[in-house]
Amino acid sequence: MIEVLFTIILSTGFATSFEGPTGPLAVDSAVAAPPAAASAQQSSSDEANSDTRLQSILVFSRTAGFRHGSIKPGQKALGALGKKFGFHVEVTEDPARFTATELQKHQVVVFLNTTQDVLAAPQEQLFEQWIRSGGGYVGIHAAADTEYQWSFYGQLVGAYFSGHPRVQPALIEVKNQQHPATAHLPKKWTRTDEWYNFKEFPEHVEVLAYLDTDSYQGSTMKGKHPAIWCHEIDQGRALYTVGGHTDQSFSEPLFL
Repeated sequence: MIEVLFTIILSTGFATSFEGPTGPLAVDSAVAAPPAAASAQQSSSDEANSDTRLQSILVFSRTAGFRHGSIKPGQKALGALGKKFGFHVEVTEDPARFTATELQKHQVVVFLNTTQDVLAAPQEQLFEQWIRSGGGYVGIHAAADTEYQWSFYGQLVGAYFSGHPRVQPALIEVKNQQHPATAHLPKKWTRTDEWYNFKEFPEHVEVLAYLDTDSYQGSTMKGKHPAIWCHEIDQGRALYTVGGHTDQSFSEPLFL
């Protein structure tokens, strides 16, 4: 699921038009842009390095609340996907990486089990502009337990965490088997994880798969309980999956 999304986003030329803000933070984008006097040699160098620059994913796993033990296995698994498909994976917990200079190096930013307030206001502004300019976002599990006070992030992730029952098996029903992120999944799929409840139903997204609330105990979202969804924000794209609490998630072929 995740690897399919990466290959889609990496093949569409995302994040190529991001230039950073034009307000007080514009100094950062000025650093990222070559000076007007740059020679043709600079342009040639940029073209030669464009494939490397664009085929890149930033995995962000900073936590300011609960820290999942599955972060390390997740980082390792995403790095292995990079080797498999030939794209660069950078892993960081440093919010200082959210600058125009750094963000324009990547096509996808993964929030891997982030929790609570992980970015400062200037970093939030830059990240929002990067997304709206064509960046790709993947939220894994506790990404929904992140940045409750930042309205744009709430729109981006789709829904906020409200609680969870114990780790247990549940039946996932794939609604859309035509979408590339879920086309490889069976119509019904049982797996074990920590199944988040959400504060609200994500109405502005396309839900790709639901949890069967009769198949496990503890859902507060009776009937339709979204598990995987995607949507677009301006030129950007986003995908969220509720799975990813357990270490074992990141060794499951269907999950990855």
